[in-house]
Amino acid sequence: MTMKFKPVLLALAGLGLPSAAAGLDVSQSMPALEQLYLQLHQHPELSYQEKASGQTMAKELKRLGFKVTSEFGGHGVVAILKNGAGPTVMIRADMDALPVTEETGKSYASKVTTVDANNNQVGVMHACGHDIHMTSLVGTAEQLVKHKDQWHGTLMLVGQPAEEVGGGAKAMLQQGLFSQFPTPDKVLGLHVSANLPAGSVGIVPGYALANVDSVDISIKGKGGHGAYPHTTIDPVVLAARTVLALQTIPSREISPLEPNVVTVGSIHGGSKHNIISDEVKLQLTLRSYNPEVRAQQIEAIKRITRGIAISAGLPEELMPEVLVHEDETIPSTYNDPALAARVQASIAAELGEGKVQEVPPVMAGEDFGLYGRTDAKVPITLFWLGGVAPDAYAESQAKGTSLPSLHSSKFAPDYPLTISTGVRAMTRAAMDQFNQDQ
Repeated sequence: MTMKFKPVLLALAGLGLPSAAAGLDVSQSMPALEQLYLQLHQHPELSYQEKASGQTMAKELKRLGFKVTSEFGGHGVVAILKNGAGPTVMIRADMDALPVTEETGKSYASKVTTVDANNNQVGVMHACGHDIHMTSLVGTAEQLVKHKDQWHGTLMLVGQPAEEVGGGAKAMLQQGLFSQFPTPDKVLGLHVSANLPAGSVGIVPGYALANVDSVDISIKGKGGHGAYPHTTIDPVVLAARTVLALQTIPSREISPLEPNVVTVGSIHGGSKHNIISDEVKLQLTLRSYNPEVRAQQIEAIKRITRGIAISAGLPEELMPEVLVHEDETIPSTYNDPALAARVQASIAAELGEGKVQEVPPVMAGEDFGLYGRTDAKVPITLFWLGGVAPDAYAESQAKGTSLPSLHSSKFAPDYPLTISTGVRAMTRAAMDQFNQDQ
C-alpha cells in the first residue's frame, strides 16, 4: 500500500539552526561510497554470520582514525573518536541481511546462497537496506572527521549484528556497550524507507515502531476416529474457536485508541482425513506500541485459550500451553520528542524543508528501541531515509500502484541518491547534537 505524507514546515530559527544551509558537499566521497555499497550488497550475510561485514566496517573506520573494537556482541563493531570536550553521540547501523533470493534484475544483484540455522540452503539479500545503513555510517564518519573543527565531543559509531532476529542490540548491551565504552548522551539511527522518494527523509516523534512478540500456542485434545467425534475432544475445533476468539482482544478488550495487532500466522494439526488428532499448534505475532498493551495482549491470550479448553471439558493436564519467545521480543522504538524535533530541524536545514516529511508510525519492529531502554534512559531517534527512485515514486503516486516493500526480493533502492542524502542528513544531525549546548 502506498502511504501519503505531507511536508513539515519547521521553525528552524527557534531551534537555533540556520534557515537555509548550502549543504555538505559529499560529491568527492561518493565514488568510493558507491563501491563500498556494491561490495556490501553483493556479499550479504545472515544474522549472526556478519563476520566479513564487520571486518569491512572495522577496516573503513580504522582508516578514518577511529579506535575500533571488533567482534563485540557477536560480530558487532564499536568505533570511538574523541574530539575534545563535549557530549557523546552514538550513531548505529545494522549489518545483517535476509534469507531472500534477489530478483531485482540488477547487474550488481546478490548471488549469495548459504545454509541457515535450520540447515536449509537459502539465498541471501540486503532486502532491508542494511547495506545502505552501513555505507551511510562510513560516509558520515568521513564527513565528521573532515569537519572536526565544526564540532566537539566523542563520536561513537556502532555496526550492529542480528537486527533482523532481534538479538543484536541485546547482545551488545549485555556485553557492556554502555559501560565498556562511554554512555552516549544521544543515540541516532536511520532506516531506508520503501515508501519515500530518495533525496527525502521522514521522521515521527514518539512511538515510531512497534513492540513485536512471537507466541506459540499448543492446543491439546483427546483424539480418535473421525467417525466417532462424540468420543473425542477435537483440538481442531478448539483451535478454530481460539483463532476467532483471539480477534476480540484488539477489537473488544483493548482501547481502540491503542493500536495493536494479534495475528495467527500459522496453524498445524492432524495427519489424515478421518483422524481427530491430539494437538494443534498455532504461531502468532503480536504488535503494539504501549508496553502495557503488550502485557494485556499476552494475559488475554493465556486466559482465552484456557477458558476455551475448560469449556470443552479438558482436564488440567491438557490445558493449552502458551509460550512467549522472550528472547525474540523486540520493544517499541520511542523517538524522544525533543530529540526528534531537533533532528528534524537539522535535516531540514541541510536538505531543505520540502525534503523532510511527516510520517506515521508503523507496526514493523526494530531493536534500535533497546538503546533507549537501559537504566541510563538515553534519548534516541531513528529517522526514515527515502530509497525509492524519484521517477518510480512519482509514477506510483500518479497511477496508485504499489512499490516493492522492504524485505521484498525486488527491493532496489536508488543507492547513489539515497546514500548521499543519508550521509548529509546524519552528519548534520550529529553535528547539531554536538553543538547543541555550545
